[in-house]
Parts: sequence; structure tokens; C-alpha cells
Amino acid sequence: MSTDHKNYVKSDSDSLLLVEEKDQTVILTMNRPKVMNCLNFDLLYAIRDKIDALQYRTDIRTVIITGAGEKSFCAGADLKERAGLNPEEVKKFIITIRNLLTSIQNLPIPVICAVNGIALGGGTEVALASDIRIASENASMGLTEARLAIIPGGGGTQRLPRIIGVAKAKELIFTGRRVDAKEALAIGLVNKITRPENLLDECIKMADMIAQTGPIAVEMAKYAIDKGIETDLATGLAIESNAYRVTIPTQDRIEGLTAFKEKKKTHLQREINKTNE
Repeated sequence: MSTDHKNYVKSDSDSLLLVEEKDQTVILTMNRPKVMNCLNFDLLYAIRDKIDALQYRTDIRTVIITGAGEKSFCAGADLKERAGLNPEEVKKFIITIRNLLTSIQNLPIPVICAVNGIALGGGTEVALASDIRIASENASMGLTEARLAIIPGGGGTQRLPRIIGVAKAKELIFTGRRVDAKEALAIGLVNKITRPENLLDECIKMADMIAQTGPIAVEMAKYAIDKGIETDLATGLAIESNAYRVTIPTQDRIEGLTAFKEKKKTHLQREINKTNE
């Protein structure tokens, strides 16, 4: 991973959740590599607290979520912890992860998921709650809960069909089948695949591209897409129209238009100079 960005801040490596800041990007790394970064209550709470704090960070433009180690992004719920939970505690766990993933999806800034290996069950659901998914070539993903005689409980039955289509989502959920990185790309489950050693750099490049755009425009675009996709076309167009209106009086838009005019003027002057040569 490249470290040539300014404003680099890193958390204690003993934490369940590693937090790094690079310029306008926060990188959250689930740090339980010995158990394939499985989700237990403590890790869920750690992610929740950080996501809640990011709601109010106007200096941050993107979030990247990944897992520690080279083998696994997140292999889902910690089944060892789950085995010791009573039914009420299991319900609490499901509510906790569902609310967390909703909070991730509802962040006003883009969330990029760096799938650096195995992502099963809740791990795939973390990826589904993100806006953009980039996977390493050794990644595998799947909602495998049916093999444990349960169903996805963190939003997988709802987000997966919205991303890859109903028929394919039913196939994968009903069979509990994993897909490798190439198939994940082919069915639209991930946006891009890359070599493992390049994964975080590719995510940071994407984050840097987003940072070059208008922050309010990106926030409103995310809002319009996420809310509009849940409605009919006419309602979606009304949502887009209202979101567009928010961008009209912003300084970002005015500066963008001014920069475009200056660029156009410079280009025109160059053409005139060429003609006069």
C-alpha cells in the first residue's frame, strides 16, 4: 500500500478495528486475521462507533473498508461466539449488524469495499452495503447462510438482488454457492478486480478521483441513486430534481463553471495562436 499521501494517521495495531487517514480518505481495517476477521459483538460495536463519528466529518470524502491479512476480508459471523448465545442474544446480534450495515449504506460519502480475500455471509453483506466494491483476484464471495439452515440476516436478501438481479441472487442464496473474483465481476457483484498487492492502491486511486469532484454533488448523487432506485421512475426523477436544486447555489458549482470557462478560454486562445503562426 502506498504511503506517500499527506496527513497520514494510523490507529493502534492491537485494535479490533484499525483506522488510517490519508488525506480525505479513512481506511477501516477489520483486525481479527487469526479468525478470518469474523464479526463478533465487539468488532461490530467498534465499526459502528467509527461510522457514527464519520457522519459529522466534513473533511472526509470517502471511506475504504477492508480486512487484515492476505487470506480473508471477513468470513461472516463469529460462529464460536454465536454458539454461546441464547436466542435473544442471536436476535440482538442480527439487529446490530443490520443497523450497522444500514448506517454504512446511509453515510453521505461514498464507501469503497476492498475485498482482499474470502468474504462470506456477513462479510459479503458488508460489501453489499458499500457503494463500490473492488476485489483482489484471490477473493471469493457468497451468502452461504442456507448451508447453516438460516438466511442472510444483515440485508443480503434485499441488497444482493438489487445489485445483481433477482434471478442470480436467488440462485446464489438458495444454493449457498461461492463465486470467485472473475465471476463476481461478470455478474456485477464487484466493480473491478486487481492483483492482491495492488488492491488498496486501486481503492485509494478511486478515492482520489472522487475527491476531485464536488462534495455536495457526490452526496446528492448518492442520495438520488439510493432513494430513487427504491421507487418508480417518475418519483425517482422528482428525487433527482430536488437533489439537483441543492447543488445550484453551492460555491462548488460556481467554481466549477468558472474553471470550465477559463479552461475553454485558454483552449480557444491556443487555437487562435496556432492559426496566427
